[in-house]
Amino acid sequence: MFSWLEKNPFFFAVFVFIFIAYAGVVEILPDFADRARPVEHKKPYTVLQLAGRHVYISDSCNACHSQLIRPFKSETDRYGMYSVSGEFAYDRPFLWGSKRTGPDLARIGNYRSVDWHENHMKDPVSVVPGSIMPAYAHMFNKNADIETAYAEAVTVKKVFNVPYDMEGMPKLGSWEEAQAEVRAEAEAIVSQMKDQDVKDAFARGEIRQIVALIAYLNSLK
Repeated sequence: MFSWLEKNPFFFAVFVFIFIAYAGVVEILPDFADRARPVEHKKPYTVLQLAGRHVYISDSCNACHSQLIRPFKSETDRYGMYSVSGEFAYDRPFLWGSKRTGPDLARIGNYRSVDWHENHMKDPVSVVPGSIMPAYAHMFNKNADIETAYAEAVTVKKVFNVPYDMEGMPKLGSWEEAQAEVRAEAEAIVSQMKDQDVKDAFARGEIRQIVALIAYLNSLK
């Protein structure tokens, strides 16, 4: 057989390609699958955090901010531990980004407070002098889309087996139960905010986009 292959270079090339491809699959896939599993203590986003993620995407925050810390000393010194694949197991879509007009946000939940986010989103220059980031005052007036976030959570639970409602994981349950969880999570954020309109809206049962966005940013650690 091998002598025949040596006399037929085309088939020899095909045989070599198939052999290398098979060896690559056997060698790479098991390790890749292992690394793609969620890192320890990683949890799916809560419904409120998902709603905030939708705000983050719809306002194109990912156009100027990455969420991927590369394994270089200059980056780990500034942002913290470099990113690993298991951190993004529940991200759909990924928001790694490739441009940094602003800083990386992969671990912003470790070093920014609710108060900082509130002031920064309302008037970036007041917090970061010289910032070119625009103000996002509309987030203080528009309500977060909690229903869509809940629908997404239910979908990924069914389709991708995301471990909602399991021990130690975010609760989903029925729509009524999810609303109660969202309100409790939002209350903890609103209580730390100064904007009276946001507080008044919450008292009326409304959750502003800024509250959901802060919940999402605080989850990035």
